[in-house]
Amino acid sequence: MNVTFHQRPSLPLTLISFFMVLSSFFMNFGQQSGSQFQHKMSNLSLIITTWATPGFIQATEAAWDQIQLNGDTLEAVLVGCSVCQELQCDGTVGYGGSPNEFGETTLDALVIHGPTGDVGAVASLKRIKEAIRVAAAVMKYTKHTLLVGEAATSFALEMGFSESDLHTPESTQMWKTWVAGSCQPNYRKNVVPDPSKSCGPYTPLLQTDNTDDRSNAQIDSHDTIGMIAIHGEEISAGTSTNGMRYKIPGRVGDSPIPGSGAFVDNDVGAACATGDGDILMRMLPSYQAVENMRTSMTPTEAAMDAISRVAKKYPTFKGALIAANRYGHVGAACHGFDTFAYSLRDALHTGVVKIAIVCSKS
Repeated sequence: MNVTFHQRPSLPLTLISFFMVLSSFFMNFGQQSGSQFQHKMSNLSLIITTWATPGFIQATEAAWDQIQLNGDTLEAVLVGCSVCQELQCDGTVGYGGSPNEFGETTLDALVIHGPTGDVGAVASLKRIKEAIRVAAAVMKYTKHTLLVGEAATSFALEMGFSESDLHTPESTQMWKTWVAGSCQPNYRKNVVPDPSKSCGPYTPLLQTDNTDDRSNAQIDSHDTIGMIAIHGEEISAGTSTNGMRYKIPGRVGDSPIPGSGAFVDNDVGAACATGDGDILMRMLPSYQAVENMRTSMTPTEAAMDAISRVAKKYPTFKGALIAANRYGHVGAACHGFDTFAYSLRDALHTGVVKIAIVCSKS
């Protein structure tokens, strides 16, 4: 597995001319480590995934294997995200992670099929493990885009999915420890009793503070899987997560929101976001990144611009974007973390490549 932070120099003009003549060869004009990979369109196959810890790498490889079978980008995304759900990637995807204030794990997922523009999503899904497949069922069997909560569970049961317990002993103990620690940290404000010192139930303060101080809620639970699959001229993307740890029940983040968690325009490219979803969903960074690529920005430039727009308004937020254009160039940008690593699998490499970038800070 390759890991690098170094800038990759541009090819000399003589070599560029040579590769243009021999168009069966790939061209690689990276502006920063891993930020640009170009393929001949007819042979283009590509999987790019947020994060690069073992579970995310396995998910990327599984998606790659699937896309080699029949070139179906949507199925590749479903297979890859399903692997991450089953592996409980970093405890932030799938069952058994991120209990809410009631100790319950709920799931969010989104799928987008570029060629048709079809979208399906679920949020706050309860007692169904296969969140990404339920999102695909919303796409396939309804005229809606997003189903939520108990009603989403009822729909899943109608479509043949089975109920199962999303709790694990680890998630239950995590929640009990949190309660024993006076429910710290949490996402409450402007309530009594003081949420920085006590659990609820809470009631509103008569005089409120409208500042958005999120320092008490900076919990390391941002590892949504966002995946982009490209084959030939077809692009799909998807996300799956169990959300913020100790979130207020009913909370939905950016992952299942088209334009925020992910966005695809088959004529342009795709992008996926990960990080503080409550902030990211206010700015639709995945949509912004794709629109930036429409103006001929590279994926790296597009992601950096979209992330910088969020950071300008919310300088303490933590988040990252991956992006890929229809030509097979890829890039990423991040803010608030020290570094961000994502996974890439394509025909130019014998395995998944881990690409690490340094993040901007306020």
